[in-house]
Amino acid sequence: TRSFRSKTEAFRAMIAASLPPLIVIGSSTGGPKTLLKVLAPLPENLGAAIIVVQHLDEEFSPGLADWLNTQTALRVRIAPRGARPEKGIVDVAGTNDHLILTRGLTFAYTPEPRNNPYRPSVDVFFKSVAEHWPDTGCAILLTGMGRDGAVELANLRRLGWYTIAQDQATSVVYG
Repeated sequence: TRSFRSKTEAFRAMIAASLPPLIVIGSSTGGPKTLLKVLAPLPENLGAAIIVVQHLDEEFSPGLADWLNTQTALRVRIAPRGARPEKGIVDVAGTNDHLILTRGLTFAYTPEPRNNPYRPSVDVFFKSVAEHWPDTGCAILLTGMGRDGAVELANLRRLGWYTIAQDQATSVVYG
């Protein structure tokens, strides 16, 4: 098993080396304006992929992506099923189901867990990133309500990710 483990670790290191650095962002109430403040200063040639999970009905997600696309130098799109995170692109969760990152490092949407009141859920997404992304990155939790994202942000921190949580003074709604 030692040989298998070292081969597996070598394979994961090779995969990680071919992937862009990853920035994951979760937000809720007040999120769109705060997202703009975070994304607007970033350059068009940013060498990282960004994925955003915003508590927003799927009816409004395309409008958020379009609006951010006109306000930032980065390309913003709804995260397409089956696509991988790409450098310089901001992928936004686009349905009322939960955005997840699969074992194959592609986007998928799932209704599970059905009992989660936050849709799409930041915790569900962050957990999938912790399980499947083969490297560390940066995880950000922005203004919102409730605790969605808090547990898995702490988990990403334990895994060595750089983590940022917006403070009460700058949040539209703090929770």
